[in-house]
Amino acid sequence: MPDASPTSAGLAAENQALEYLRGQGLQLLTRNWRCKGGELDLVMLDADTVVFVEVRYRLHADFGGALESIDARKQKRLALAANLFLLKESRWADHPCRFDVVALQGSHHAGRPLQWLKNAFEC
Repeated sequence: MPDASPTSAGLAAENQALEYLRGQGLQLLTRNWRCKGGELDLVMLDADTVVFVEVRYRLHADFGGALESIDARKQKRLALAANLFLLKESRWADHPCRFDVVALQGSHHAGRPLQWLKNAFEC
């Protein structure tokens, strides 16, 4: 059976992350929110905190694992997209916010649990 395409593998990772976070009590506000500056994979609510979740999937760790792929440039793009989201969705603008990363690695995640890094970086 051929490997899943990167798009379908990424979507599967995002689905797995979403279900895991829902199981932890977070509520989905929106998914794949796009703007000129980028995209927010998942925007969720954790009690009263708006959580911008970046889902990272890597088949191999050859060039760094999924968590290591969130470099300073990526963080800036996520912060810009989050600011635009809060401008457009003003009902959330007064809520506390944080950036989380959910990382999955390996073919079908190779039986490895996902990694959820709360408050992965600050902007």
